[in-house]
Amino acid sequence: MQASSRQLIQYPLHLIFHPFDGYWELKYERNQRTTLMIALAILGLLTVTTILQAQYSGFLVNFNNPKRLNSLLEIVYVIVPVLFWCTANWSLTTLMDGEGKFSEIFMSTCFALVPLILIQFPWIWLSLIISGQETAFYYFFNMAATAWTVYLLFVGNMTVHQYTPAKTVLTMLLTLVAMAFMAFLCLLFFSLVQQIVSFAATIYQELVLRG
Repeated sequence: MQASSRQLIQYPLHLIFHPFDGYWELKYERNQRTTLMIALAILGLLTVTTILQAQYSGFLVNFNNPKRLNSLLEIVYVIVPVLFWCTANWSLTTLMDGEGKFSEIFMSTCFALVPLILIQFPWIWLSLIISGQETAFYYFFNMAATAWTVYLLFVGNMTVHQYTPAKTVLTMLLTLVAMAFMAFLCLLFFSLVQQIVSFAATIYQELVLRG
């Protein structure tokens, strides 16, 4: 149990500071079940961090209305983009001779999110004591976390699919386009379902009134 806990902490930290070695180990050397558990734990921690950030960050950097805050929506805002990214990336790389499996794409994506947790979590509490002038540090560190995550996504995609840097960049851009298309289709589907439900409800009401 102690070894598992140590591994849960050490390997993600090793990967974000040595991404080429870490992602190579993820693809070819590590136990997939254990690595998947760590990836799920990272995704869960990011979800908790996002909820805490939306709810408890200082008023100088937090523009959310606490009365309207919905934790379920915050969970959706984390998990859905990750799943969209993995699905779109897997769909494209299957057609572009990528060597990564869906599970490897998911794990590499989750490990790339570690900097967001390490940097954003402390700033949830630091934002409560900073002044207006010091908010620049808050935004700087958040931008640094995002840039670090993008870099890890780049290295992860390149290693998992065995792509060149140029092909990796192209694939990531196409993945973003595919994600936008998927989001459009989902919105269209939900809109269609809503219209069908509304139409069925209207017909039901008319039948009840006539009866």
